[in-house]
Amino acid sequence: MSTRPALSQVLPPLLLGSATFNSQYNKSPFTLPITSIIQHFLASSPKVGFDTSPYYGPAEILLGHSLKHLSPPRDTYFLATKIGRIGGSEFDYSPEWIRRSINRSLERLGVERLDLVYCHDVEFVGFDEVLVAVRTLRELRSEGKIGYIGISGYPVDLLVEIAEKVYNLTGEGLDAVMSYSNYTIQNTRLASSGLQRLTRDAKVECVINASLLGMGLLRTQGVPVGDMGDFHPSSDGLRKVCNDAAAFVSGKGKKLEEVAYRWALENWADEGDVAGTVVTPGGSSNEGRKVGVSVIGVSYLEELESISKTWEDVVKAREGDERAVERRKENDDLVEELKGVFGEWYDDVWGSPGENYIREEVKPERLLSDEEIWPEMKLLK
Repeated sequence: MSTRPALSQVLPPLLLGSATFNSQYNKSPFTLPITSIIQHFLASSPKVGFDTSPYYGPAEILLGHSLKHLSPPRDTYFLATKIGRIGGSEFDYSPEWIRRSINRSLERLGVERLDLVYCHDVEFVGFDEVLVAVRTLRELRSEGKIGYIGISGYPVDLLVEIAEKVYNLTGEGLDAVMSYSNYTIQNTRLASSGLQRLTRDAKVECVINASLLGMGLLRTQGVPVGDMGDFHPSSDGLRKVCNDAAAFVSGKGKKLEEVAYRWALENWADEGDVAGTVVTPGGSSNEGRKVGVSVIGVSYLEELESISKTWEDVVKAREGDERAVERRKENDDLVEELKGVFGEWYDDVWGSPGENYIREEVKPERLLSDEEIWPEMKLLK
């Protein structure tokens, strides 16, 4: 019988995602101030978390470079990464690739053990492949290379179905399920359609909310466009109402991204607590009280500083600070008004995979070294 603590005993309530350290979101990820961002985030709390993936271009490399440079004590940060997704339409969930991917991630991140590993974007592969991957990860767990195991993806109903099948077939629930863009001011399906079933029926320990801005959809300037062009899968109609929402809150002297971040952080901290963590946010005094876990993403230090201030307000409101509680109510009221702006587009989702998805064979160049794939790595030396 395993003596390891439950994930909810060790998972920080806030993780910094590294999807933005990629050419999907930025034209030159190697020139981003990533070390400064990570240093600031490490200083924000006694224990923080980082979420990355080999699919995020050079993100693992950039995160690992900064962690090696800063050399924080290993027990002050939690590391989550992923396996399986290699490119836009390239997936390999085989045991051989998983082991290669894990060993590469360990090397890139400069650690001997990964705290949490997800099967990445499980909706793009068959369930049998996911089951093989989960069993392979459990073997790696027994070898001491990883601590906890989960799945990630977009469609909430499918994530629930897969998690239930894993539990029913193996007798062991997943430690974590992470969904992105499904608990925002525009879409709350993670709570309404997933949370209860994941915890009750699939025996999932932690449910994690990522991409609080809907992959950049809920920003004043709209979806981000990096070197990979306009990658966002949302429809023109959804984009239009999000632009309308940005104009609506602008008329009230607010920025859509700030309203969206505050609402998601504050409300998931409470609503997601049933599948949250007991690790106290920012070292606050709420001992033993669970808090829902969120993943944030930034490209610049100023963005992180803004979100950090919002998170401080989340903590204060949970501790009963009157002004923080008032600010939360004001923001919640504004988001309630936004439901009228979203109208029929509230809770709208996009297809994942999309209608034109065709799975590709893994390209041979995926076996090249990091230096061969990203010559820009010389900028890090």
